[in-house]
Amino acid sequence: MSNISTEKSLHSTLAIIMGGGQGSRLFPLTDSRSKPAVPLAGKYRIVDIPISNCINSGIRQMYVLTQFNSESLNRHVTSGYKFDHFGDNFVHILAAQQTPGDDNWYQGTADAVRQNLSYFLEQPYKHFLILSGDQLYRMDFRKMLKRHLQTGADLTIATTPVERDPARAFGLMHSDNDSRITQFVEKPGDDDAALDQLAMPAPLLESVGLEPDDERFQASMGIYLFNREVLEKALANDLQDFGKDIIPSIIENEDVYSYIFRGYWEDIGTIKSFFEANIECTKIVPAFNFFDPANPIYTRARLLPASKINEARIEEALLSDGCIITGARIRNSIIGVRSVIEKGCDISEAIIMGSDYYNRTTIVPGNEKPQKTPIRIGENTRIHRAIIDKNATIGSGVVIHPGDRVNEDCEWCYVRDGIVVVPKSISIPDNTVV
Repeated sequence: MSNISTEKSLHSTLAIIMGGGQGSRLFPLTDSRSKPAVPLAGKYRIVDIPISNCINSGIRQMYVLTQFNSESLNRHVTSGYKFDHFGDNFVHILAAQQTPGDDNWYQGTADAVRQNLSYFLEQPYKHFLILSGDQLYRMDFRKMLKRHLQTGADLTIATTPVERDPARAFGLMHSDNDSRITQFVEKPGDDDAALDQLAMPAPLLESVGLEPDDERFQASMGIYLFNREVLEKALANDLQDFGKDIIPSIIENEDVYSYIFRGYWEDIGTIKSFFEANIECTKIVPAFNFFDPANPIYTRARLLPASKINEARIEEALLSDGCIITGARIRNSIIGVRSVIEKGCDISEAIIMGSDYYNRTTIVPGNEKPQKTPIRIGENTRIHRAIIDKNATIGSGVVIHPGDRVNEDCEWCYVRDGIVVVPKSISIPDNTVV
């Protein structure tokens, strides 16, 4: 299949980005926002990853499906992704809504697409690219589309080779030597007999640059490329989820192939995975490169000034725009937009998400003028292995450290997998030990 055919097919491809459900595994970061709207790497949102991958791949028509706490996501997407007024490119939000045919909220990924299928079929799209909204990766979808066209597939599923232990927690595909998928098992767990049957064959390993005696399994990335007719047929039922319900039935009746992806890919749908993926970005040579000029990650422009460092010792950190840092020590941490960090602070292995504004305005009964309180991290505060959500004010002399806690709900925070999470907009008084 020629590159010209692939390029033409890009213009008839619609991307559908799944906004996820309640995002309970990311609570409390999803307490007041949808999962794709959670801040990432200081200045981005999670939804910027799939949108940027689409833009860099030449796919410029996208829908983002969401239903929980969608206002923040809607505002971010609307202000951040504006294409030429004279073209037909767009990124639109589709929030869950009651319709004459269905008065329920989305019951799963397949149900979310089904409820909006009439919108997707209004235009003569030939291919539908369905993407997850909670993954960190960089993929050229043109290569996946080219493979889809070459094989004549009805459905192509992106997979990534993983070793035996991590494979237990994924939906796994088994392919023949030509990468045609013949079997799907949802999270085999400790069933080693099932795993033995799912190992990649030697010719397939060699085709993607692995040794023929390596043991690898094809983990589903939750990225699906459907032909139009196949998607319509697949959703002509009441099945709720792609991974658990739709995919197994399609494999039995249609030509389904895998596109094996060898690059960095991380599911960031839990507090632990989200924290580790962010902290990984602070390393000297990070696994995911935000500095790739050929494939930038886009986001909403905030028009903030450069960060001001009055005095600080900073080691392996990401500093976002509009920060003011004075006399602090920062190590292996991410400092989000508009962060104000005062003298004597010691911050290590932490994600400071920053603020939407520099001052919090409150109305005090009996006062004629609103009271403004600066949002900042006060003097001599120590923060270790923590996520400080947006607009949180941390007083002076505060200590935030998980200690030996693994999972715990506290007055000022939540501890998840040994990581302290301070919720959005909270104010912690001076000298508090969290």
